[in-house]
Amino acid sequence: MSLPPLAGIVVLELTHTVMGPSCGLVLADLGADVIRVELAPDGDRTRKLRGFAAGFFSYFNRNKRSICIDLKSSDGLKVAHDLIRRADILVENFGPGTLDRMGLGWEAAHAINPRLIFCALKGFLPGPYEHRPALDEIVQYMTGLAYMTGPPGRPLRAGASVVDIMGGVMGVIAIFAALRQRDADGRGRQVISSLYESSAFLVAQHMAGEAVTGEPTPPMPARGSAWGIYEVFVTADEQSLFIGITSDNHWRAFCEAFLRPELLADPRFTSNNNRVANRPALREIVAEVTRAHSLDGLAVIMDRASIPFSPVRRPSDLFDDPQLNAHGRMMNTRMVNGVWAKLPSMPFTIDGETPKLRLQPPQSGEQTDDVLTQFGYSPERIAELHRDKIVN
Repeated sequence: MSLPPLAGIVVLELTHTVMGPSCGLVLADLGADVIRVELAPDGDRTRKLRGFAAGFFSYFNRNKRSICIDLKSSDGLKVAHDLIRRADILVENFGPGTLDRMGLGWEAAHAINPRLIFCALKGFLPGPYEHRPALDEIVQYMTGLAYMTGPPGRPLRAGASVVDIMGGVMGVIAIFAALRQRDADGRGRQVISSLYESSAFLVAQHMAGEAVTGEPTPPMPARGSAWGIYEVFVTADEQSLFIGITSDNHWRAFCEAFLRPELLADPRFTSNNNRVANRPALREIVAEVTRAHSLDGLAVIMDRASIPFSPVRRPSDLFDDPQLNAHGRMMNTRMVNGVWAKLPSMPFTIDGETPKLRLQPPQSGEQTDDVLTQFGYSPERIAELHRDKIVN
C-alpha cells in the first residue's frame, strides 16, 4: 500500500471547537502527523460540550495525537517553540491576538522556523471587522445565509456547522498552495481563512442572481423555482418524498414510469419553462401519483427510471446507509463517552481509496511522552516536565 499523500508532514494544531479541528482533520486523514496541542491542565474544553456540540470532539479529531502543555509558563512556551522548530504547518483558530500575546503568533513562529506554514483561522480577513469575535451562526446572519435559509421573516441558521467547516477546508486549500510555493522557494507563509468571507462565498450565488435579475432574491423556501417539480410530496403511507423533475428527460421518464403517456403531449408540460408556468396543475398531478404509492414502492420505481428523489431523512438514518457504508467508508469511532459509532470518512477517493482511520480521537495528553520523545526530549527531561506540571 502506498504512503498517504501527506506522510512525513508534521502539523501543530492549536485549535478548539469546529473550524480549526476540521482543518486539522483533513490534514490528518490525508496522512499528516497532526499533533493537537492542548492547554494544560484541563485540555480542550470542546471535549466537555453538551447538546448540539456533544459530538464535536469525537468527529473532528480522529487520526491526531494529543500533547497537553501549560503555555502560560516559560518552560511550556519553550516546549512549544521546540515543536514549532521542527513542524511544517501550524494551525490555530483562537481569538484575534491570542497567540501573539502568548508569544506564538506568526512573527514569533516565523522567526523560529522560516519554513513554517502558519494557518490562522479567524472570524474575518484583515479589514474593518477583523478585531471582532465571530461564530458560525453570527456570520450566517451577517452574510444573509440565515435569511436565505428560513422562510420570509424567520431567518434560520443552517442545520450543520457549514461555515466553520467551510472555513476550515478553505484553510486546507490555502495550506496546500503555500506548501507548493515552499517547494519552489523554501519559504514559509502565513495564510488566513475566515468565517465571514467563507459564508459570503456561499451566498455569492444569490448576489449574482440579484445582479442578473435586478430583483431582490427571496429566501429559499419562498424562491421562484427554476424547475417544474422540486419539492416534497406525501406518499400513500404518509411518508415524505422529495422529487426533482428538472429536465425533459426526467419528465419523460416520470410519465413512462407511472404510465401517463398522455401527459407527454399536454402542451402545458412540453418544456421546463412550460412546466414552471403551470406548476400548480403539475404539482397536483404529481401529488396524485405519490398518494397512490408507498414510499418504498415509489423509491423502486424512481430509482429504476433515474428520476431524482429522496425520502426526507434524519442524520441518524445515515448510520446504516448502504452507500455510506460501501467499501468500508464508515469509520468505527470512539466517542468521548466511550460509546462507539460509525461516522463518515472524507468525501473523496484517491485511486479508488478513501483516507483510512489510523488513530482514534485522543485522550487529553494521551501522546505527550511519545511526541516529546519524537522531538528529542530525554526521558529525564520529560519526567521533569511532568513533575513541574508543564505537561500532562
